[in-house]
Amino acid sequence: MSGSDASASRVSVKPRSRRKTFTVREANCALPLVRRIVADVVEHWSQLQRLTERHQRRGAGDDPLALEDQIRDTRDRLRELVEELNGIGVELKDLEAGLLDFPAKSAGRDVYLCWKLGEAAVDYWHDCSAGFAGRRPISELREAKKH
Repeated sequence: MSGSDASASRVSVKPRSRRKTFTVREANCALPLVRRIVADVVEHWSQLQRLTERHQRRGAGDDPLALEDQIRDTRDRLRELVEELNGIGVELKDLEAGLLDFPAKSAGRDVYLCWKLGEAAVDYWHDCSAGFAGRRPISELREAKKH
């Protein structure tokens, strides 16, 4: 997960051991819900960064205990949102950008259908080892047939 603050490691949630796979159609059908959750993730991540920075440079009017409570509550909410995404079967890759992957199959191998907040649909995919830089148009993907 992206972010320069140590808070990111306290927000991460381990993916489930049994991986769901998505077709492009299934990923796009899940997108309305996923989009709302990811928008909340990005908003809460930004808020956590601001609160953490404010806590580190505490001004004269700042109550450190109140800031710590806000940081904890925001981190807890982020964890819940990430768990919700994991429950759907998607893998959040970047909290700041709202980048995530839908596990999928293509020609018998594992791949990711890649989506980023602000994109209208799941239009890209990449090999599991390639990451965001290796994104390619969905038109190049050969999906495995579901039985």
